[in-house]
Amino acid sequence: MRHRPASKTHFFFTTTPLPCPYLEDRVERRMVTELMGPEAAGLNDQLSLAGFRRSHTIAYTPVCDSCSACVSVRIPAHDFKPSRTQKRIINRNSDLVVGERAAIATREQYDLFKKYIDARHADGDMALMGHSDYRALVEETPVRSNLVEFRTPDGQLIAGCLTDRLQDGLSAVYSFFTTEEDKRSLGTYVVLWLVERARELGLQYVYLGYWVQGSPKMDYKRNFRPLEAYTPDGWKRLPTQQK
Repeated sequence: MRHRPASKTHFFFTTTPLPCPYLEDRVERRMVTELMGPEAAGLNDQLSLAGFRRSHTIAYTPVCDSCSACVSVRIPAHDFKPSRTQKRIINRNSDLVVGERAAIATREQYDLFKKYIDARHADGDMALMGHSDYRALVEETPVRSNLVEFRTPDGQLIAGCLTDRLQDGLSAVYSFFTTEEDKRSLGTYVVLWLVERARELGLQYVYLGYWVQGSPKMDYKRNFRPLEAYTPDGWKRLPTQQK
């Protein structure tokens, strides 16, 4: 087992095998623990350093028996240099108005979230999420979280990102955006904004969750360089190959 419990007072459990949401014909198992009480934020910080992710009040990491395709990745904010393509994306979205809001769900956010899920992840479990499920995703957080909103100059919400503030960085818990403005590359822009925000706050990293080798939906994460991956020997930088 490559992960050590962060505290003797917390219990870790392994889930039953379920169909993998990223790769066909594979099953997924997770190690999970509950984030609760006054130690929740500190535990989440420790577990993030060990490649875990937060969802609601749970921290988890894959522990699949015959697959290691899911790799936790993060961007070293102060070393990051945008590629030519990413610079164009930044310029293309320079008109957007960005606001950091409390982790409180709104109907406007949910409507955009639902359209995004139906367009990009209609075959997944999240397609069944109603407004109350979205509210739980945003508001059931035992750590310091906020909802970053991206709006056009006329006030239209076109992207959002639920973000955790960690001791050493920002963690992109979940992002969603309109799929009707492909030229903006909003998924990439949200990450680029988080990198710049981390720099402003003096934070070292932006945690992107899992890069899944062989999953087209997750391959965009490799476009951010340098990129560090969590390995059995700790965090290691992936080979640089920008374009």
